[in-house]
Amino acid sequence: MIHADWFPPWRRQRPPATAGQGARLPEQRHAFTVSAGPGAVRRAREETAIRLARCGIATGSALSDAVLLVVSELVTNVLRHTADRSPTADVTVEWSTGQLVVAVADHDPRLPAIEVATPGAGLGTVRELTAWYDGTLGVEPHWTGQGKRLLATFRIPASAVRPTTELP
Repeated sequence: MIHADWFPPWRRQRPPATAGQGARLPEQRHAFTVSAGPGAVRRAREETAIRLARCGIATGSALSDAVLLVVSELVTNVLRHTADRSPTADVTVEWSTGQLVVAVADHDPRLPAIEVATPGAGLGTVRELTAWYDGTLGVEPHWTGQGKRLLATFRIPASAVRPTTELP
C-alpha cells in the first residue's frame, strides 16, 4: 500500500486554484551570485529563502519548498556540468502579477536538453515542480552573450502568501 507521506509535499495535493493569474504581490527583483564550490547550493537556498520571505511567500509553504528545491537542482547542475567553464552561478528571484520566476545562469554556452529531462531526476524534477504550479521551465541566452539562463516560472497560489502581507 502506498501512503501519501511517501511522496514529496508537492505531489500530495495540488495548490488551491486562485482567481486570475495568482496571488498579487508587489513587483520585486533580487539577484545574487554564488561561487561554484563547496557550500554553493546551501548558500543559494539560504539567499533564495530570504528573498521569498521578503516578498511575502510563507516560509515552509509548499511553494517555498518547491522553489528551494528548484534552486538546489539548478545550482547543482551548474556545479556538476559547467564548473570547468563557469566559476559562478547567478541566481535571480523575481515576482509580479501572480508569477514567480527563478533563474539560474552560468557561463557555459552548452544548452541542456530540458524537453527530454528524465522525470524525477534533476531537470525532470524541476519541470514537474513548475508544471505543478502552472509554470514552465525554459532556457535563454545569458544577457552577457556568454552562457545561458534556466528560468523556472511558478504561479503564486494565494495559500502561499503570508496572511500579514498587504496585497495591492
